[in-house]
This record gives sequence, structure tokens and C-alpha cells, in this order.
Amino acid sequence: MSGKVLISGAGIAGSTLGYWLGRNGFEVTIVERARAQRSSGNPIDVKGPAVEVVEAMGVMPALRAAASRVDRMSFVDTAGRRRSGLRLSAFQGGAGAREVEVARADLAAILLDSARDRVEIRWGDSISGLTQGADGVDADFESGATERYDYVIGADGLHSNVRRLAFGAESEFIHHMGMYAATLPVDRALGDETEVVMLNQPGRAISVHPAKGKAVAAFLFRRDAVPGFDHRDLAQHKRLVAEAYSEPLGIFADLLDQLKAADDIYFDSVSRISLPHWSSGRIALLGDAGSSLSLFGDGSTLAIAGAHTLAAELTRTPDHPHTAFAAYEQRHRTLVEPKQRGFRAATALMVPATSAGIAIRNTVTRFLR
Repeated sequence: MSGKVLISGAGIAGSTLGYWLGRNGFEVTIVERARAQRSSGNPIDVKGPAVEVVEAMGVMPALRAAASRVDRMSFVDTAGRRRSGLRLSAFQGGAGAREVEVARADLAAILLDSARDRVEIRWGDSISGLTQGADGVDADFESGATERYDYVIGADGLHSNVRRLAFGAESEFIHHMGMYAATLPVDRALGDETEVVMLNQPGRAISVHPAKGKAVAAFLFRRDAVPGFDHRDLAQHKRLVAEAYSEPLGIFADLLDQLKAADDIYFDSVSRISLPHWSSGRIALLGDAGSSLSLFGDGSTLAIAGAHTLAAELTRTPDHPHTAFAAYEQRHRTLVEPKQRGFRAATALMVPATSAGIAIRNTVTRFLR
């Protein structure tokens, strides 16, 4: 046995890390606040360095079975008339045709299923306190238990509980990038099974992804940080979306109606998490918890690749956490930082701020087919 590890978060990063640590001989517990996996989520890519990781896990056949068939994006007007578009192969990473696009919920479920025989999973609980000592970390749980671990890893997303407990208030590390995003499943796609359809208006966009028969709509809009924003306040989220989309939406109008009536949507600011270090003693951060650039930052690919790197470094020097975490951070930052720098260009392409910007984007993308 190489050590006892607690991972907070049963998502993409936490499941991948749990698999590799369990495979390498660690005793792993994953704690997840939710009582079960979410069944919704926008489609996301497994590309570049993540492809070799999922192939080594043996889950690529399952991912291909769940993958979408989307290969292009069409930019349309409110009547659905195509104004421009591009082939999504233009955004492929280094693994080329081996890359796949899968609904977030499907990806998370497949990765967690691969780890189930190697980890203990505690649903409906969360970490309430962390106390470090020289040879371990005492973790207090909301359920009332306290247990000791050799390492604690926060893989619990943009609003990480572990980061708050071990590194400080979220406000110290989160940087609003001038945009908000909402996604939800909707009752129909607007194109065929190979096409994402997007409407742009100045500073905002609506897209519909067919997602292999489970269409998903996304609302993206530019806005300064909202005072008192609460990522768990559904009524506030619906109000913010309604305020952003006050102009006629044509064939997209019913999507806004579906959002207003929905019992559950994903909504959050598009934010960057920036910390000087991703570890403190025997506690480390993984995925969006340590280095998020949500929406356009290849977060799923980076989470998978980062989990593999962290597991490798902990396996190499299990008795020296500083060495393991420093090596993980040094290696993984080389992947993360270029993605963070590319955010502005991505938003200019997907959500132009002005009518002139939309026209320029449409002209440019006609040459990228």
C-alpha cells in the first residue's frame, strides 16, 4: 500500500485520479457532495494528451459509443439562415482523429465506472474541516466523521471546498472573465446530428448542440461581475439570462422559454482560477479547483491529463509530498498556461462583442472550411 488518499469530487478529474491511484496501490476514498451523478451536461472534448490516458484506462470504446457525431458549427440568424460556419476539425488537438466529443455526464460516468473497483465512493457528504500534521491530514466530514489521510486532493471544481479550507477565500483566487454561461437540455436540435447551430447578437450567443439525441442549449453572454452573485441561486440565474436576451430571438425564442421553466440548469460565471501554488503541505488541487479557465479552456482534457500526471508523481515519491506535488505542478502548468492565454481569442470567435465583430468573424470563418 502506497498511502491513504482522500479525493473531494467525483467528476472527471477526481474519477481519473482515483482510477490511477487505485491502480498504483493507493487506498482511495472519493467524497462527493451530490447524492448521485448528474445526468445533464454540455458536450466536451477528450483530446490531445487526454486521449492516451483514457486509452490506457481501457474506456475509449465506451467513449466512442457515447460520442457525438458533430463535425461542424453553423452561425445563423434569427430565422435560421446560415451566415457562415466552420469545421470543428480546425480545433483538433495533437491526437487528431482519435479525439472524441462526449456529453459531460457520460464522460464523468464512464470514468467513475472504471474506478469503482479501485476506490471507495461516499455520496451525499462533504469535507467540513482540514487539519494538517507532519505525517497526515485530519479530515472532518459534514456527516460527523473524522478520518486521517496521507494526502487530500481537491478535485471539486471552480468553487472548490478544499481550496477554501486549505488555501483561503474564493475571492482571493477567482477572476471573472466578463462572461456568464448557462446550459440545459432542450426538446429539439436545430440542425442535424452533425451540426451545432449558433445565433450571435452583440455580446451574446445561443447555441444548440445535438449531443447524440439529447440536445443541449447554451446561452453565453458578456457581462461585468454581478454583485452578490450566487452560483446556487436558480432564480437569480434565470433573471440574469432573461435580462441578457431581451431582443427578438426568432427560432431560438422557445429555448429561452424552456430555460425559464426548467427546474435545474447549469449557470456560472466564466472565470479563471489563479494560485501561485497548487499545493500546501499534503493537500493539493486538481482540475478546475486549481487552474480553471472555464468554457473555452479544454477543461476536461486538462483534468484528465493532470490527474494522470499527479498520480504518476505521487506514485514515484509517495513519502515525499512536496517533491511529488512540485513535479506535478511543474509538468502540468506547461499545458494549462497556453490555454489560459488563449481565452480572449476564443471569446472573440464565439461571442463577438459588436455587430462589426460578428460580421468580421463570419467573413473570416468562411475561409476556414
